[in-house]
Amino acid sequence: MAETHTRVTAQGRKKWVVPQRGATDENKPSVRPPDKDADRNLAVPFRGHITDGMRLGKKVVLVGVVDSRPDRFYLALTRGRGTSREPPPDVALELCVRFGDRQVLRRACVSGSWGDTDRAVPFFPFIRGQPFKMEIHCEQSGFRVFVDGQKLFDFHHRLLSLGDIDTLWIKGSLTITKLA
Repeated sequence: MAETHTRVTAQGRKKWVVPQRGATDENKPSVRPPDKDADRNLAVPFRGHITDGMRLGKKVVLVGVVDSRPDRFYLALTRGRGTSREPPPDVALELCVRFGDRQVLRRACVSGSWGDTDRAVPFFPFIRGQPFKMEIHCEQSGFRVFVDGQKLFDFHHRLLSLGDIDTLWIKGSLTITKLA
């Protein structure tokens, strides 16, 4: 069990402080919402900070449920937070899942310039109204993406400064139930 300490705030109230986990703790969430109200902050659209940025061996895990009448949803890994409506000019991976034509599109944006869109996937894993688990693994040559334990695609790195990729964006026709 974690050791706790008390600290007295400026208002004279006691506050419980739990020491931070070590960097090697595998249970440490890698993505956190801007503040601590987790239920409200998992609402879509979502924008959260990736602790310590991306690095080799790190993964982002999204557990969610597809809406019952979905159109599409997006996920983006970016360098910086951008504005409340638009990602910044450097997007390491933008993933767009379209239900009308059952496509999973991927692309990157470097210094405001979008690259070509990758489209080929071996299967379309998303089902209306059903839960899914997506894992994005950061590997030497690129991101490897799994859905429900099955490899969906590899996406080669376009942004090479992995540690600067520090924000996760999610929007569209899904509900987020867990992020790690």
